[in-house]
Order: sequence, then structure tokens, then C-alpha cells
Amino acid sequence: MIYHLLDCLVTVVLDIFASVRVTHTEKDLQIALLRQQLRILERQSKTKPRLSHPEKLMLVTLATRLKTQTQRFQEVLGETILLIQPDTVLKWHRQLVRWKWTFQHPHRGGRPRLTFDVEALIVRIARENPRLGYDKIQGELLKLGFKVHPSTVQNVLRRHGLFPAPQRARSSWRAFLKHYRQQMLACDFFTVETVRLETLYVLFFIELGSRRVHLAGCTANPDRTWVTQQARQLVWQLDDDIQTPMGFLIHDRDSKFASSFDQVFISEGYEIRTPFRAPKANAVAERWVRSVRQECLDQLLILNQRHLARVLKEYVHYYNTARPHQGLSQQTPIPLFRSKRGTIHCRDVLGGILHDYYRDTA
Repeated sequence: MIYHLLDCLVTVVLDIFASVRVTHTEKDLQIALLRQQLRILERQSKTKPRLSHPEKLMLVTLATRLKTQTQRFQEVLGETILLIQPDTVLKWHRQLVRWKWTFQHPHRGGRPRLTFDVEALIVRIARENPRLGYDKIQGELLKLGFKVHPSTVQNVLRRHGLFPAPQRARSSWRAFLKHYRQQMLACDFFTVETVRLETLYVLFFIELGSRRVHLAGCTANPDRTWVTQQARQLVWQLDDDIQTPMGFLIHDRDSKFASSFDQVFISEGYEIRTPFRAPKANAVAERWVRSVRQECLDQLLILNQRHLARVLKEYVHYYNTARPHQGLSQQTPIPLFRSKRGTIHCRDVLGGILHDYYRDTA
């Protein structure tokens, strides 16, 4: 007991003499280190202390700060760090240095990152001009005030799955027919069953470019005379309404399309295209039949021919003037003036089966 007391007194005296030659800054750092270790011991008094990464970081930071304040780093560190060895602290410091140089810092060098708008513009120019290479796309961007390197253009197109100019410039049937769709007119028949199970035939025409529908008429007996008369009336209507003249007519090989029907259009300079066993050749007309059935006819019971004509007339007007079309980028076949001002109103179509929303700009 006496020897232990003497050992404690000698230790205290040595600590006092050791603290005399330590500056106030070093004392503050040593106190901070000791307090940090005491908190760890209070939390884990019965087990071997397990230091978390924030605690390691705190000890290393204080020890590194203490190193800058004294030249007796190893000696003072050995006197201050009681829970762990000084070599362990040095090992942690080396790990932090390695982490510093391997950490993914934000990009600071190289070319600035492209904005979303510029990247979208590059993709748009490449798709609209398949024959333009990287350098020519760079030139188009310079005209618009954007300075972009050709390799950046290449990387953007590669990310979006666009090939170089020689491969992008290859023609496809869709691109080839796109030049002529404004001059193409398609027609077809579809049938409607009335309440009394009477079969009515509907003849319609649709412009492939604008998707505008022309309802020719409906009848229970589509004979040669009736079909030819509907063709004449449509030609007169197109001459008055359409600025770009039509040059091609597409229909299938249905027997209802008599030779006199074709002669009406041939006399006006049309070329008739009637592919054999190719239902996809008239896909636009077939798609409109699906739309009119799903959105209109499947929701109603048709009473007679007069009722069908009135229903189709109202639906065709809605389809041409108010219904957004996905194939036209949500535009209508007959363009409308779109305003962001005015009160929003709702107009019932076909007695509330469809609804047309519009703004009252008056």
C-alpha cells in the first residue's frame, strides 16, 4: 500500500514537472484528447474499446494538430494517448491520407459538362440531319452560340444510340414515304350494325399527312353508282379546302371500289395504289376505324342510317378540330390557336361520351 502511494505521488510530481514546459495550446489539445478517451471508456467500460470511424477521425485530427505544435510528437503522444498505441494513431493517419487521394472528388478539370438543353439540341440536329457528321454538327452549334468539341458530339450521340453519319444517312421506307405523305389520301369501308341488325357501310377518306378525316357517307347498299358519286363529291371538296393537291390514293382491293370510282381520281391526276395482300399498306385508315369504334360507336346503340350519319358527323368534327393526335405530337389535324389565358370550359361531345376542354378567350 505504501509503495503504491509513493508510486502515485512520484507519477503526479513527474506529470507536474512535465506540464511546466508545455505551452497552453498543447495543454488544451492534450485535455481535448483525454476527454475524448474518457467518453469512450465511459461507454465501453467492461469491454475492449471499439472506436468508430468518427472517433478515429477526431483522435487523429487532434493528434495531428498536436504534432504541429511541438517537436516532441512521439513523446507527448505517448503521454496523452492512453487507450491506443501511438503507432495505431499514425496508422489511422496514413489511412486517412490514402482515403483523401482515392476519394472521388467533384470534377474540376477538363471540359465543362453539357447542359440538358444543349445535349437535346445535339440529338435533335443529328436526327433531323442524318448526313451531318460530328464536325458539321459542331458548326451548326457554333452558329447558335454553343462551343462544343466534335468528340463531345460523338459521345452524346453514342449515349443516345445514334450511329455515325454514314450509317444514319441510310434511307428507310418510313423516311422515304415521309416526303410524300402530304400528298397521300387513303380510303376504306367499315360496317356498323344497328339495333335492328341492319348492316350499314361507311365510306371515309383520311389524309396521311394531317390525319384529317373526310366522311363520305353511309349506306346500306354501297353500289357502283353511290360509290362513284361519293368520289366526285370528295374531289370537289378537296379542291376547295386543301392547298396542297393530293397525288396518290390508297385503298384495298375490295369489290365495292369499282373501276368508275378509280376513274374519278385518275381524271384528277391521282395515282391509285392498291397493294395485293398487304393490309399494313392502309394502316392509317385501319387505325382510324379502331379509334371511331372505341371512342364512339362501341358506346352507343345505332338506331338507323340517319342516326349513324349524325353521330359520325359530330365525332369527325371533334376528331379533326379538338382531339389531340399522338402521331402529330399531340396536335389536332386542323391546327388550333392555343392560348394560356382565359377561363377553361368543357363541352360535351355525343351527349357526354367525350369531353372537349377549351379556353374562352373572348
